[in-house]
Amino acid sequence: MNEKYKTVAESSVLISELMLPSHSNFNNKIHGGYILSLLDQIAFACASKHSGAYCVTASVDTVDFLKPIEIGELVTMKASVNYVGSSSMVIGIRVEAENIQTGVKKHCNSSHFTMVAKDDKGKSVKVPGLILKTDDDIRRFAKSIKRNKVKKQRREEFHETDFISEEYLHLVENYNVKIER
Repeated sequence: MNEKYKTVAESSVLISELMLPSHSNFNNKIHGGYILSLLDQIAFACASKHSGAYCVTASVDTVDFLKPIEIGELVTMKASVNYVGSSSMVIGIRVEAENIQTGVKKHCNSSHFTMVAKDDKGKSVKVPGLILKTDDDIRRFAKSIKRNKVKKQRREEFHETDFISEEYLHLVENYNVKIER
């Protein structure tokens, strides 16, 4: 790692791929698992580009499938570093599909992956800081901080070793569940 800080643009990655029948599910829509695989690849590329190191997926924080993708559409994914910690990075990915005959584009997916930079022995390594230049850069960084706090709170609140179900029964009683003990 040579640089102390990098801009969001320096590490951004853009890929496009034509969706083929072999990528579809039984409903002739592009299979979500195939899209997840592409998301993981572009998150890896973006994180590795920013860190200059091999990166691993620590968590898939959000994957929002907004609209189905059709066979024959051109899918474009844009990944950027939204947040950096000491060795971790949150990669935000926007997925758009374009009907290549009409030119009509639609926003199909938004995702956030947490990636961690590793050395050749598997130890976490420090990543460059992030230079925030635009309001979007600042907004994405701030949203990542909030998402990280919520993720930490959720992990702590519902940890199985200290979870007391009686404290949460009132939350589940109006849902389509039946409690049998």
